[in-house]
Amino acid sequence: METTDTTRFVNLNTYAESRPVEGDIVTVLDGRHEQRGIKLISSYSRAVPRYSIHELIATDERDKKPGDTLDRISYLAFFEVVAGGCLLVGQTVNIGGLPVGHIIGFDETHEPNHLNIIISVSERKTGRELDLHPGFGVRFELQR
Repeated sequence: METTDTTRFVNLNTYAESRPVEGDIVTVLDGRHEQRGIKLISSYSRAVPRYSIHELIATDERDKKPGDTLDRISYLAFFEVVAGGCLLVGQTVNIGGLPVGHIIGFDETHEPNHLNIIISVSERKTGRELDLHPGFGVRFELQR
């Protein structure tokens, strides 16, 4: 992710360091859409508190960024945050200790219930197709 990406007040260089956000899968999902129409919010970060639950959604539309709309998605899982912090566009997403992709944006359609975290992946699979299970660890890390 280019560090020149910016919102009205900050760019990605504003986030000098960030501790990893960690969680555990609570629900595995098995579905996909070809024309979902998810509108990514323009923000490059979202704070997630401990014990909150959020949804992981994958896309193979690799050129998307905050503010864009995307269609091709697959549902991965819901996870519970066990170590809260700040999620950032560009963070690497690891599930079960393996890298899955990186955050390209956020969708607040279901707030205040949960945040959709959109992950860019090379091959779009569902949580079931990836053989995910409740209890698998989820970790978001800033790679610089």
